[in-house]
This record gives sequence, C-alpha cells and structure tokens, in this order.
Amino acid sequence: MPAVWSERADMAESAVITRHLRALWALPGTELGVVGWPATRRERVFGSWHYWWQAHLIDCAVDAANRVPTPARRKRIAEIVRTHRLRNITGWTNDYYDDMAWLAIAAERAERTQGIEEARRGLLALERKLYEGWQPEVGGGVPWKVGTDYFNAPANGPVGIALLRLGRQARAEQIADWIDATLRHPENGLILDGIHLPSGTIEYPTFSYCQGVVLGLETELAVRTGEPRHLERVHRLLAAVREHMTTGDIVQGGGGGDGGLFNGILARYLAVVAMMLPGEDRDQVADRRAAAAIVLASAGAAWSNRLDVEGEPLFGADWRTRARLPGSSLGAGEFTSGGSVTASKVPERDMSVQLSGWMLMEAAHQVSAAGY
Repeated sequence: MPAVWSERADMAESAVITRHLRALWALPGTELGVVGWPATRRERVFGSWHYWWQAHLIDCAVDAANRVPTPARRKRIAEIVRTHRLRNITGWTNDYYDDMAWLAIAAERAERTQGIEEARRGLLALERKLYEGWQPEVGGGVPWKVGTDYFNAPANGPVGIALLRLGRQARAEQIADWIDATLRHPENGLILDGIHLPSGTIEYPTFSYCQGVVLGLETELAVRTGEPRHLERVHRLLAAVREHMTTGDIVQGGGGGDGGLFNGILARYLAVVAMMLPGEDRDQVADRRAAAAIVLASAGAAWSNRLDVEGEPLFGADWRTRARLPGSSLGAGEFTSGGSVTASKVPERDMSVQLSGWMLMEAAHQVSAAGY
C-alpha cells in the first residue's frame, strides 16, 4: 500500500505545516516550527528554543521531499535550515552533543539528497565538534553536554550515525563498540540511557529512541564494514525491542515534550533496518521483516487512533490509544533544570508528538514501497 501511506504522510506533513510552521520574527524567507498548538504567545514568537525538535522537523521535511520531490518542499527545507541557524543566535552549534548530532543527520540528508547549500555550510562546523567530542581519557564515549560527566546513548547513537555518514567510519565503529560494551543491559539486552564517567554510575532507564539510534548505527556499519558483529547486535537488539517495547508489534507507551519524539525516532531507524540490513541468511531476512512489521503495525494503530481536526490528522502521544484534543494553550510544557522539555498537559499539543506521527507515516511508506 505505498500509495496509501504516501497519502497519509502527505496529510501528516500538511497538518504540521498548517498548525506549526511560521516565519521567524516576521522575517521574509524564514520558517520554523512553533513548538505547541494551540500556541502560547512565547511559543509564537519563538521565545522557546527547542534546537533538536527543529532538527527533526528538517529530517521529516527531507523525508517528504525524497518521497515526492517538489520545488515547494525543497524551498521549505532550505528555509528551515537557514532559520535554524538564525534562531540559534550563535550559529550552527551549541553545547549539547545530542542536539548537534540530530542537526548534523538532518543537514547531511538535506545536502546529499536535495542539494541544500545552507546545510553544507552547517555540516562543516558540526562535524568538527562531533568528532572532537570523543573522550578517550575516560575510556571513550561522547558526553551528553560539554563539560558534563554523563555519557549517554541519545548522544552517542546519533553522533555515530552522523559521523559514519560524513565519512568518519573508524570513529563511528569506536562509538558503536563503546555503546555495546558500556550501555547494553546485561539481562534484557536493551540499551540503557547512560553512564557517569569516570565514576561508572549507570542510569538504567531504557527509552525507545536509544534502541532506535543503535539499530540504525549498527545496520549502517553492517553495510559499510561487512563485520558480523554488527549484524549480531542488530539481531539481538531487535529481538529485545520486540519483546519488551511492543504489544502485537505496536510500539508501547509514549509521551509529550522531548519524549514525544522517542517513538518516532525508533520507527525511523526500524525502517533503516528493514530497507538496509544486509545479508540473506535466515536471521537477516527475519530481522528485516520484523522491523518492517513493527513500523507498519504501529503506523496502522497511530492512524486508526488519530483525530481529524479541520480535515487534518492529530496523532496521539501513545499510538495504541485514541488521540486527545488540546483545548487551549494552557498547560504548556516547560524546561527542566537539566535542560529537557516536559510534556504539555495534553501531550498532543506538542510539535514533538506530531513530528513522531509524521515520521511514522514516512517510515511506513518507505517499508511499504520496499515491498513489505
């Protein structure tokens, strides 16, 4: 059903454009995503700056342009990339390695697949910062933030993917090996959130996007290197995700704020497994099918449980349950002292949740078009 999923992805894109995109400070030729709908005044004027949400907006816009290229889509990508740099004030980079990695992934895809020149300029600054983030003095790993002792999967996974796509294969392999040796749960096989170094204190939560970025990194390393250990890690982690994070192949749970992006990121990289994992042995064939099955089951559930608001979809924070309509701008999420963004009272108002729905529809189209 590629045509069906393409239509649904079109509708998800249209909903985000209608509800969330607007010019930055009324400047011509600019466009960014307002992080809530209905939006608070602070959100409408971009007083709240969610760097990594906007990076995923770029990534979704690239998905749409790759699926059905149009001049309007290409123009939109260029405008969002340019506006991201403007709103960040200090240029392309910041102090958070996970933020910079997400932008690097989106910018690399925008430059490679759509020829966006603005993205090329950003990559020069981002690549250097990401590559130099590796810290062998504490045994390896990239910290979550400059100057912190916390080294986590949400930073190292996307840093590895970005560097691999930018030709830094040896460093990407170091990162993948470090994650597997340091952050894999010894019992259930899932990837843990992170570790404090050099103390060695581990933070044990297991988030869906941590699994997604490691699946993506290991799959792309399997393609580039042909090394069996990368295939084995995908096989083991995919089985753990299916057992512990899905019900009937539908991804469990969900939330708003930063967490609104987690399941969408997992779906994006499950699609990478389905489309790119090499090998024709029984395990590799089964793994590609399993990854595709999770994407398609989750997308079917998310679509069935959406609300239609003025003819456009509003996705739920949990794809297994009916979406809720946010009634007003009251109850907006807030920044925590640790730098993360909490969920709105009704998480569906958060752009992160709607980007995940869009990401999922694009992933479903990709695996469906691949013959699953």
